[in-house]
Amino acid sequence: MSQTYRQLQVWQRSKALAVVVYRFTGRPPIKTDFGLRDQMRRAAISVCSNIAEGDARQGGKECAQFFYIAKGSLSELSAQLEIAVEIYPTSAPQLAPLLQECDELSAMLQALINHRRN
Repeated sequence: MSQTYRQLQVWQRSKALAVVVYRFTGRPPIKTDFGLRDQMRRAAISVCSNIAEGDARQGGKECAQFFYIAKGSLSELSAQLEIAVEIYPTSAPQLAPLLQECDELSAMLQALINHRRN
């Protein structure tokens, strides 16, 4: 039996990140900041969704393209988290681990891209 995206640690962690982002953005103060809240949610979901879609692709180049999109979504989310820290400084302690997770997932995705392209 072949592996699926669900078995990829990078997918598992990105899904967990999306859940944390959804929960965080459902609480004050960001709960009512609809623009930032919705952008953060979309970016977080895009990461694990594109990993899943990329894993389903046959070719290395095609697969890597979706992993690159996931990596871009991580960068979007990271930028949005940094904006949230500036706007809502009291949330900084909660957001710092999420920023760290974005960095780690980005490195994991790059390793996966390198592996799948070869």
